[in-house]
Amino acid sequence: MNEAPVPPPRAFGDAVLTAQIRSVPEDFFVEEVPAFEPAGEGEHLLLTIEKRGLNTAFVAKELARWAKIPEMGIGYAGLKDRNAVTRQRFSVHLPKKIAPEFDSLYVEGLKILESCWHNRKLPRGALAGNRFVLVLREVSGEREAIQARLSQIAARGIPNAYGEQRFGRGGGNIAQALAMFDGRRMRREQRSLLLSAARSELFNRVLAARVAQNCWDTPLDGEVWVLDGSRSVFGPEPWNDDLARRLAEFDIHPSGPLWGEGELRSRDACERLERDALDDDLAHRLRAGLEQAGLKQERRALRLRVDGLQWAWPEEAVLQLEFGLPPGSYATALLHELGRICEPSG
Repeated sequence: MNEAPVPPPRAFGDAVLTAQIRSVPEDFFVEEVPAFEPAGEGEHLLLTIEKRGLNTAFVAKELARWAKIPEMGIGYAGLKDRNAVTRQRFSVHLPKKIAPEFDSLYVEGLKILESCWHNRKLPRGALAGNRFVLVLREVSGEREAIQARLSQIAARGIPNAYGEQRFGRGGGNIAQALAMFDGRRMRREQRSLLLSAARSELFNRVLAARVAQNCWDTPLDGEVWVLDGSRSVFGPEPWNDDLARRLAEFDIHPSGPLWGEGELRSRDACERLERDALDDDLAHRLRAGLEQAGLKQERRALRLRVDGLQWAWPEEAVLQLEFGLPPGSYATALLHELGRICEPSG
């Protein structure tokens, strides 16, 4: 049995381009949008760091070494790609409020942009979103069709799929999750990663089914709604003009299940689609493992708003994209809607 995730169908039709991404790290730039202003006091040094070719966990270890504190004293809001240029916040717990000299923190590819004191550790998810600047090279496709697709994305948003990085190389995290559910022992942090991968696989299956039926951004009977920018859910309730207005304004989104113990909240046609999408052997094994692990049923928006999408052609076969996404979403979901995007081998 092949546990590698299958690419979902495209919401707007066939691919309109082929291109290459990440020819150099600067082609994939992402910057966190802060969720709060620093307090200006406290025991945690809040650092805004630009990193090139480094992953978040490595930077956290280097900060702990620099500050001579346990790694658990380092906080960050989210994981950022290694093969990219990224700007993100870290917090460093320094109870005596004495920071080492910044000059003593020398890591190639790392630069401290700002520093300020704050009164608590930076928790996961403490960001308002991310801004991206992506450069696609060796673009092949009709420019008119590409720009029409980008206009569709700007107007309707995109399916809120989990990206390939959630599943590991070749989808290996799904195979490891099955092994864990069968009794293999895993470290705590690895266990958390594999539970997330299993949940993401099931969510993506439901989303793919709704994309295939062209109802990823429109309601089914028995729909459960998620408030934009929130985990708050409501419904099912009868379709009405107020729900239609809120859906059109991106205030609410249709949702899909993040699997766990308990009954599905969806009903009628929505529930039937979700159960049908998760009714093969692999899905049953993942569902059972998540329930046994004690996770509870939750919901995630099926539709993703793309904020301020702009594009330009700095060269004939080079396309630059700028846009914002909310936390927990993936730029690769937008790239998938355009076409076949490859990364350099090696």
